[in-house]
Amino acid sequence: MHAPKNLSFTQLIEFEIDPGQQPALVTALALQTERLAERYAGFVSASVQASDDGRRVLGFLQWRSREAGEAAFRSFENGEQDFWQLIRTHRARTVTFGSFQVLSSIARSHDDGLHCQLVG
Repeated sequence: MHAPKNLSFTQLIEFEIDPGQQPALVTALALQTERLAERYAGFVSASVQASDDGRRVLGFLQWRSREAGEAAFRSFENGEQDFWQLIRTHRARTVTFGSFQVLSSIARSHDDGLHCQLVG
C-alpha cells in the first residue's frame, strides 16, 4: 500500500512564554514568517496566533510540499533566520515543533461557497 498524495505540508511551532513576552514574540515571529514567505518557494500560507492567557504563541506555516517546508526549516537550524536567537530573546520556556501532511481541507471562497479537497 502506498501513502496517499498529500494536499500540502504544515509546520506548527508552539512557544510557551511569560505573558509579558507575548506581544513582542508575536511581532518578531510575524516578521520572521514574512521573510520565510518571501525567500522560500512553495509557501502557501501562515499565521501567528496568541493564546488568551498570554502564555502561548503558535506559528502555523503551510507549504506546497514537505520538501519546501523542510528547506525553510533548515534555515532555522543553521541560523539564517535567527530562530534560536528569537527563542532566547523572548525567553521561551518550551518550544514544540510538529509537522503534518494535509489530507483534507475546507475553505470558504470569495463567492461565500465552501470548497472541500480530499486526498483519494
